[in-house]
Amino acid sequence: MAISIPTPTDARLDPRELTAWCGLLQVHGALTKALDARLEAEHGLPLTSFEVLRCVDEAERGRMRMCDLATSVLLSRSGLTRLADRLERDGYLARESCADDARGQFAVLTDAGRAKLSAARATHRATVRALFLEHFSADELDAMAAMWERVLPGALAAAGRGCC
Repeated sequence: MAISIPTPTDARLDPRELTAWCGLLQVHGALTKALDARLEAEHGLPLTSFEVLRCVDEAERGRMRMCDLATSVLLSRSGLTRLADRLERDGYLARESCADDARGQFAVLTDAGRAKLSAARATHRATVRALFLEHFSADELDAMAAMWERVLPGALAAAGRGCC
């Protein structure tokens, strides 16, 4: 999907726009930091590592191409490679060759990775609920989800996110 981004102007964001935008950035930053700290303290697992393990676990047949994984967790391929190396050293992740692409690799969870993810998942869910979800009604969550669905495709396309 091609996204047309308007030519930059000096038009300032109005107060409503600025409040909405800055609010998104501040809440995202604070929640990410809190989740990272809690997962690290309770499970020795940073949030980015948790997200990689979660994505692989939820992937079809429990394996995911490395380039798709990088897109899913919003990391560069080199950033994911470094993180995957660390997760592999820790015994949580393994890589398998892709039969139809000699250069491609799949990430798969090890038994230790599955156990680590299972232990951390409850902490992650409880923290997300307490710090974010519990502040909204079911109708507000539905409306918010619809808003993200409207914004995300264009944002991903503009960021050039896609596989290999």
